[in-house]
Amino acid sequence: IERMRQVGLSADVRVLFGQPTLAALAAAVGRHDNQEVQVPANLIAPDCQRITPDLLPLVALSQEAIDRIVASVPGGAGNVQDIYPLAPLQEGILYHHLAARQGDPYVLQAQFAFDSRERLDDFSLALQGVIDRHDILRTSMAWEGLEEPVQVVWRKAVLGVEQMRLSPGDGDVAGQLKARFDASHHRLDIRQAPLMCIRFAEDAPNRRWVASLLFHHMALDHAALEVVRHEMQAHLLGQAGRLGDAVPYRNYVAQARLGVSPEEHEEFFRDMLGGVDEPTLPFGLQDVRGDNAVMEETRQDVAIDLSQRLRAQARRLGVSAAALHHLAWAQVLGRVSGREKVVFGTVLMGRMQGGEGADRALGMFINTLPICVPVGGRVRDSVLATHARLSGLLGHEHASLALAQRCSGVAAPTPLFSALLNYRHTSAESITLHMSSAWQGIEALGGEERTNYPLTLSVDDLGEGFSLTVQAVTGIDAARVGAYMETALASLVEALEHAPENPLADLSILPATEREELLVGFNATQAEYPLAQTIHGLFEAQVQRTPESLAVLHRGQRLSYRELNERANRLAHYLRKQGVKPDSRVAICVERSLDMVVGLLAILKAGGGYVPLDPAYPADRIAY
Repeated sequence: IERMRQVGLSADVRVLFGQPTLAALAAAVGRHDNQEVQVPANLIAPDCQRITPDLLPLVALSQEAIDRIVASVPGGAGNVQDIYPLAPLQEGILYHHLAARQGDPYVLQAQFAFDSRERLDDFSLALQGVIDRHDILRTSMAWEGLEEPVQVVWRKAVLGVEQMRLSPGDGDVAGQLKARFDASHHRLDIRQAPLMCIRFAEDAPNRRWVASLLFHHMALDHAALEVVRHEMQAHLLGQAGRLGDAVPYRNYVAQARLGVSPEEHEEFFRDMLGGVDEPTLPFGLQDVRGDNAVMEETRQDVAIDLSQRLRAQARRLGVSAAALHHLAWAQVLGRVSGREKVVFGTVLMGRMQGGEGADRALGMFINTLPICVPVGGRVRDSVLATHARLSGLLGHEHASLALAQRCSGVAAPTPLFSALLNYRHTSAESITLHMSSAWQGIEALGGEERTNYPLTLSVDDLGEGFSLTVQAVTGIDAARVGAYMETALASLVEALEHAPENPLADLSILPATEREELLVGFNATQAEYPLAQTIHGLFEAQVQRTPESLAVLHRGQRLSYRELNERANRLAHYLRKQGVKPDSRVAICVERSLDMVVGLLAILKAGGGYVPLDPAYPADRIAY
């Protein structure tokens, strides 16, 4: 998209991604206008002493509200560069920040090790250099007393770097540091800029320093982290002067707020979601708040042969590999939620229509929006329909999730979906720190990314292969879900290759091992059983073995095997006197109790067959 802009070409993104071939794409370029929003200029001068409503073209605020916001910023008006609204996903993240009873699911953590304190200082200074360049990293959030939340860009924001005193005697120092700032209980004050900090400690036993970089997802998405890494490397190498001009985040906010109208968004989502009146809740998972949830994560590489076959089928049908993964994920979610109209969240890059330079800008560009994927059609038709739906969704990547849900038949606060798919292109370089002299003495120890959703699948498109990362709340086997997904992909490719007209519902998501367990293992119920013995005869044998053991317990009342047998015998003798003989049908209408068990055994001992009646049945049915 950026290269097309540079040569003066434009294309509507929906048309662009709807083209089945490169020839069709070439024909579409230049024939459709994708008019960018003209971004209003920032009118706040560097020496401004008082900010007034006319200086804020992107937001409507009263003078009283502006003064209150400015008073919360260190340095006052002289340190306020801009004020504007939140982007769509920022609004959702703020909601979860405020709703979380403890912790914050969107505080992310990356851990590093340094061979010296000097290298840690170099790292911190390089990050401060990036903060100084990019407005989103000098941004705080304000919402209290306002009609809508806003973000406030500071002219100067200093990275907080603090040493923690940790004892090696309490365990691994890096592990202690990570646990202390775990998102399940730790929060960042998002009313202060920057929305990141460094907490570090000396790890004397390992002759190193370890640090946790904490940052809020409201400021950075996955692609933005790559820009941060690239620019930090330039600072570490002393080449910061070669970096181009930073792209203001306000440009994206303007595109999102002033581009496609809410009415157009609503028309699209009503068409897609209007017939959806039940949520898609895999495994019954309904809690999408995400606070305090303990997550399990597993990662697996898709077999290279399967990856190549997926790409071959995508090329043959003129669709994206992402469409195949979306359809396979819909199959998995449909099976584990019992739904044929499957809805889940998909992460959109947000940079397609983010304005010029969006590919190298920092900020929260991504957005999560629902996609409805019917799984009741034929295989080939379902692939094409999923691709078309994804293409259409790209044109509405700036819509808010709240607007989209309102267009469905699922009324809030019930969530429309509780599972997410994040399809992202990941270069090998982005998996580890770049192997250059800039990073000598610095080692990435790992990090964590999570969302508020209880079930998330991240698909990393590695150029040739794919990898699948599943995050699931404790109690849902993440590895098992990953195996379902890979099996669904294999079944889908097999059908596209040999039987594209077959029903999608016929494809399996069960790995061979689980299928064997379900069909064979769970049905291996053969056991030696005394066929000549009756049920009450087996019971009486147990009475002989353990007469005083507990046989029945109900609401604090208990009977041993001996007591139960004696009571059942007395009732059986009574029934025989009443004419009960073998094959007599004896109705028993008793609430669940000790008497129910006594009655059932007595009927059997008398030779009858019991007919259970529920006291809740209608009176005429009981009488019959």
